[in-house]
Amino acid sequence: MASHRHSGPSSYRVGTMAEKFDCHYCRDPLQGKKYVEKDGHNCCLKCFDKFCANTCVECRKPIGADSKEVHYKNRYWHDTCFRCAKCLHPLANETFVSKESKIFCNKCVTREDSPKCKGCFKAIVAGDQNVEYKGTVWHKDCFTCSSCKQVIGTGSFFPKGEDFYCVTCHETKFAKHCVKCKKAITTGGITYQDQPWHAECFVCVTCSKKLAGQRFTAVEDQYYCVDCYKNFVAKKCAGCKNPITGFGKGSSVVAYEGQSWHDYCFHCKKCSVNLANKRFVFHGEQVYCPDCAKKL
Repeated sequence: MASHRHSGPSSYRVGTMAEKFDCHYCRDPLQGKKYVEKDGHNCCLKCFDKFCANTCVECRKPIGADSKEVHYKNRYWHDTCFRCAKCLHPLANETFVSKESKIFCNKCVTREDSPKCKGCFKAIVAGDQNVEYKGTVWHKDCFTCSSCKQVIGTGSFFPKGEDFYCVTCHETKFAKHCVKCKKAITTGGITYQDQPWHAECFVCVTCSKKLAGQRFTAVEDQYYCVDCYKNFVAKKCAGCKNPITGFGKGSSVVAYEGQSWHDYCFHCKKCSVNLANKRFVFHGEQVYCPDCAKKL
């Protein structure tokens, strides 16, 4: 329960049509007549009352285009029907209190009816600024950070059990910090090898492309996207001369005497039999199977 002011009028416009135009519903011409524009359609006043007008929760009658309307929490009233449920005082232009779906003026709501502030345990009366969270209410100035004791009021906060923290204290006490920029990770973030990163900080060291959710390669604590790794870092296969990326086909590598091959490229120079995981002879910078090597 708290003090409120009523919301403004609904989103429609009343005007007079000067050019030729028809009602969206009954198709009667609107030229020279008053009409209502709502949700992109133009309609005559009669059709507005019949098809578009909101129903007053008090008198249950349509709120016509010529009537003033009050709305609060998806309920609508004629301005003359928006009255205190107890003394019937008009409240269309005054602060009011909503309690159990009824509307009351400030005078009719007693201190006994008012909720108690969780901070100071005093009553929150109509007109007081307050903060409500999960059924608990505070005076605005009583809603403070559990750590620094500064007023949070209507600002952003983080709940932790029975405690509440301002953004700064929460970042200091609880938030993980990005290993690259050292700043707190307040939302989202990713983890690689148990280290936290902002998604925008976890990027290819060469082209700065974001790597979150992408395939990448780590080389000596540097991270590369697939393209940059192939173009700038990966060793070239001594057989086909293409990069050995470790992705997809050819993920297995054969290395010998400072040279590397895709496993499917490691074959006898003479008879082309594949020699991956088999005995071979290295002669004149070329690879041979033992049988072909004997014929050299």
